Amino acid sequence: MTQIASPLEAGTNAPAFQTTIQDGTSRSMTDYAGSKLVVYFYPRDMTPGCTAQACNLTENWDALSKAGIRVLGVSPDPAAKHLKFIAKYGLTFDLACDEDLSMHKAFGVWGLKKFMGKEYEGTHRTTFLINEDGSIGSVILKPKTKDHTAEILAGFGL
Repeated sequence: MTQIASPLEAGTNAPAFQTTIQDGTSRSMTDYAGSKLVVYFYPRDMTPGCTAQACNLTENWDALSKAGIRVLGVSPDPAAKHLKFIAKYGLTFDLACDEDLSMHKAFGVWGLKKFMGKEYEGTHRTTFLINEDGSIGSVILKPKTKDHTAEILAGFGL
């Protein structure tokens, strides 16, 4: 039986993760220690909603940077697809290649979805706002892809 996604909640600690980003290097939770971190999960590169979300973050990169916020996008896509996505849209942040779904499962965002009457497993678009101490300060369960930066800034109280 397939599980329904059950994302981590605000007030809990973010999972310790180790992942590979688009250029083949690795990132872990400790690389972001002492920083405000946005970990946002999205289904697939190059799709309309995912592109709108990534472009919104890139268009507002100055505001995020000034606020000391670092961003890590996460999808099951491989590095080659991430590199094309970054190049095509000039994205300003790293994308994690979570092909084994370990981050998805650790954050509780992989599970049963329904679309046009069909059920399938997939990524539940979810954003985690992680405080400098590694605790999850806020969770955005269904982010507005075209206005995501405003949601993030508000979630951090900025």
